Amino acid sequence: MSSLQTRSLRTLVYLLCLLAFAFPRNPKSGTTALFFAAQQGHNDVVRFLFGFGASTECRTKDGGTALLAASQYGHMPVVETLLKHGANIHDQLYDGATALFLAAQGGYLDVIRLLLSSGAKVNQPRQDGTAPLWIASQMGHSEVVRVMLLRGADRDAARNDGTTALLKAANKGYNDVIEELLKFSPTLGILKNGTSALHAAVLSGNVKTVALLLEAGADPALRNKANELPAELTKNERILNLLRQKEGPGKNELGSILDR
Repeated sequence: MSSLQTRSLRTLVYLLCLLAFAFPRNPKSGTTALFFAAQQGHNDVVRFLFGFGASTECRTKDGGTALLAASQYGHMPVVETLLKHGANIHDQLYDGATALFLAAQGGYLDVIRLLLSSGAKVNQPRQDGTAPLWIASQMGHSEVVRVMLLRGADRDAARNDGTTALLKAANKGYNDVIEELLKFSPTLGILKNGTSALHAAVLSGNVKTVALLLEAGADPALRNKANELPAELTKNERILNLLRQKEGPGKNELGSILDR
């Protein structure tokens, strides 16, 4: 660290300490000096503030804590420091989002591994039913999805609206995520919301997504809640050919797409 960086850090520490003692908690937002230091990833400042009795329990107006902020922005050293100083691994925003959920949303694999090894609940959802695996799938974080599945994440956990991680990944065309999910045999049939991952894939227009699901056993003869077959949702000839091949003897195009 250069002398300029050292002076800048000292100045920052000084200002944060003034803020911590003069205004221990912002009356409008509920934020504290520790929260801001954690949010910005200033681990030296976080450690310094603990030396003056900073609390990990203070919450912002939306339920945020220093641990939640550090996890949301992927600040691994800060997360580690906070946990060592008694931060609650089960902290949640008022909407139910946990530190693990926020880290999964951002794709911060090192933070996720630390949180899981520290006792974070891999299937703890938000109030709307969104689980960490679901949000990781929505964001396309295939490595996060793999780790969570290996640590016991429910492959078929659905949000309150009935969508699952596989359906969301199919809708987005995140084939790397889909491949990880398929290793754990998720439901390929009609879900509680009246549709299937195959219907979603056909609607998205991603040919390889459709091929992956068909190869895994998705049934092109299933009808959604509107009584529609997957083939009735597209005019894409390549997708239509794949759906026909699954119903008949020909498999050449399906195999060629999956080999890419």
